[in-house]
Amino acid sequence: MQKMTLEKIAKVCHGRYFGNESAKSEEISMVTIDSRTVERNSLFVAIKGERVDGNTFVDGAYADGALCCMSEEEPEDKTRPYIVVDSCYQALKDMAELYRTLCPVKVVGITGSVGKTTTKEMIASVLSQHFHVLKTKGNFNNEVGVPLTLFRLRKEHEIAIVEMGISDFGEMTRLTKMVQPDSCVITNIGQCHLENLHDRDGVLKAKTEIFTHMNPNGHIYLNGDDDKLITVQSDGKRQITFFGNGKDNCVRAEKVENLGLKGTKMMVVTPDEQFEVTVPVPGKHMVLNALAAIAIGLDMGMTTEEIAKGIRAFRPVGGHSSIEETAHFTLIDDCYNANPVSMKAGIDVLSDASGRKVAILGDMFELGTKERKMHYEVGEYAVQKGIDLFICVGSLAKEIANALEKAGKETSVFYFAQKEEAMEMLPSLVKEGDTILVKASHGMHFEKIVAMLKEM
Repeated sequence: MQKMTLEKIAKVCHGRYFGNESAKSEEISMVTIDSRTVERNSLFVAIKGERVDGNTFVDGAYADGALCCMSEEEPEDKTRPYIVVDSCYQALKDMAELYRTLCPVKVVGITGSVGKTTTKEMIASVLSQHFHVLKTKGNFNNEVGVPLTLFRLRKEHEIAIVEMGISDFGEMTRLTKMVQPDSCVITNIGQCHLENLHDRDGVLKAKTEIFTHMNPNGHIYLNGDDDKLITVQSDGKRQITFFGNGKDNCVRAEKVENLGLKGTKMMVVTPDEQFEVTVPVPGKHMVLNALAAIAIGLDMGMTTEEIAKGIRAFRPVGGHSSIEETAHFTLIDDCYNANPVSMKAGIDVLSDASGRKVAILGDMFELGTKERKMHYEVGEYAVQKGIDLFICVGSLAKEIANALEKAGKETSVFYFAQKEEAMEMLPSLVKEGDTILVKASHGMHFEKIVAMLKEM
């Protein structure tokens, strides 16, 4: 990190500085909220969480080489560099906003109801063929994770790809104020966080807050197959590129060939050219994710060869439609999160598998007052997909099981109220050679089911 002195930090955070006055001109090397990652000349921010109070690690942070610590509590030892703020959470955002202005790097901001992480990884895979890229790690996409992502920017980075997730109105405005993206990608508008956002129109309103603090001459990339996103209009300065399968999209897929679990082959068509690309992971939704990455790569001057190579090199992160061959099964690990759109997409991927197909489906959270109806509709959708065995887990997933059982198709359906009950019965339900989809909202902790299946 450059030009982030203690004096600048205290000022931007409206904090009170304690310690040696001469140290105020010193620059920090990094910002961390995890005392285990403290390094020489770092700033340790002592977040007081529900389970852990960062203030208990202040002395250890100094011992490990921290230049300064930040807290909402006054220090006992006022001789060491220390900054007191009203809110450490707000201070993180204030510092990130300052640091972003000091980093002359192009930033791509990504949001959407489904596919944010996969699209982020896809774009990073493409752009890294030509540029030095920084990307969001894991799920660091909220009002704590986004600042920590920005703090990782260094002078060698040419492009940053920042994932931005929200659950309520106003959050995206606060995120984009820090990120100040030059380009914005919205993957789709689905049925997520409806407890706060009410309906898809509310989701659209909340997601498009990403434009609030973006570059006024920036570029917007939207899924043109989404009925809500096609209503977004340019303000006259920012260019909009629509991507998708439809004929009206500027960057579109034609001659799409399903390769089963090996992915999809397609012809990418733009107003200027067309070229063949193979997406190495299955699912129609992966085609859209790839098209977003292709559109950005083309606008950044990359060759079609570089772009095709980047798409081929893409690998999904764990819990996001990653496919793994274990000793006995083929696992489709999609257990990081779930909503009706992504649940149906996961079922579609499973339906393309050969051999016996097993779906282990759990509750989808934050769907509002119609949550049971939405689960039932997933069951209705799944009926026609040729799945051999459904294992439904959780109070809401009971509606998926109800819809499947009502249809009376030749498929086996098992329901368990608790994850532990399902795990106890799994060895007797799955068979050698099964392809198994594991899908639920993160709060169901289905990663434990994935781990169990890998060990079987």
